[in-house]
Amino acid sequence: MAATALNAKSLVPHITASDLERSIRFYTEGLGFEIAHKHETDGHLQYVTLKAGDAQLGIGRDDFAKGRDRVKGTGLRLWISTKQDITAQAERAKAAGIKLDEGPQALPWGPMAFAVTDPDGFKVTIAHDE
Repeated sequence: MAATALNAKSLVPHITASDLERSIRFYTEGLGFEIAHKHETDGHLQYVTLKAGDAQLGIGRDDFAKGRDRVKGTGLRLWISTKQDITAQAERAKAAGIKLDEGPQALPWGPMAFAVTDPDGFKVTIAHDE
């Protein structure tokens, strides 16, 4: 019997943060996400789920079990598409102190986009959804 293809309803990336509060500020103040859910253990924030429209992102506090100097984000880019004005979104990020890696500029295949790197090295591109 042949397996059927996966019919996923959503994909929610989960990343770990060396400084959870700093990462929350990066994504909320800088990129416009909102906190959808918080998880605490013994009164200490351990994990949040962020949302921006229909997109979600999970961020957990790194317990450093794999070492404090481990590299994060290698080979991963979070791609966020929006109908909103990309230049205005880039200005929001810059006003929050985020350095833009690229853009805002037109990508070779057309849409406007800008790229940033989060505090732990995860690459993020926000692009206009044509």
